[in-house]
Amino acid sequence: MSNGSSIPENLEVLFNKLQNFLKTETVVGEPIVVGETTLVPIISVSFGCGTGSGGGTDDKGANGSGGGLGFGAKVTPNAMLVIKNDSVTMLPVNNKSNVENLLQMVPGIMSKFKKDKKNNDKEEKTTEEA
Repeated sequence: MSNGSSIPENLEVLFNKLQNFLKTETVVGEPIVVGETTLVPIISVSFGCGTGSGGGTDDKGANGSGGGLGFGAKVTPNAMLVIKNDSVTMLPVNNKSNVENLLQMVPGIMSKFKKDKKNNDKEEKTTEEA
């Protein structure tokens, strides 16, 4: 590199700058209103990256070097906050029975999502035809 800095030095600066970014955070999602029930998703978002570099000489004496960098992200649903009338319930979604309870607490939720999907499909077709 022309400024005299090395890959390890550049990576150290990169990781120091990204230190607060590359971690897991709990995020409160956008509320979903279905009739008289409001659902608020609680999710975990994880970010991470890895890097490597190396160099060497082959058996014919030729020198070579290389490096690589990769980033990743993961979004995991943790729970659903259910607000209905004067009742607030937190349901972890890592348990099948809690997902079933959620569906029972919100009658018509599946039909609402199906209806919204049909409306979105119709809007897309109208936009494409225009």
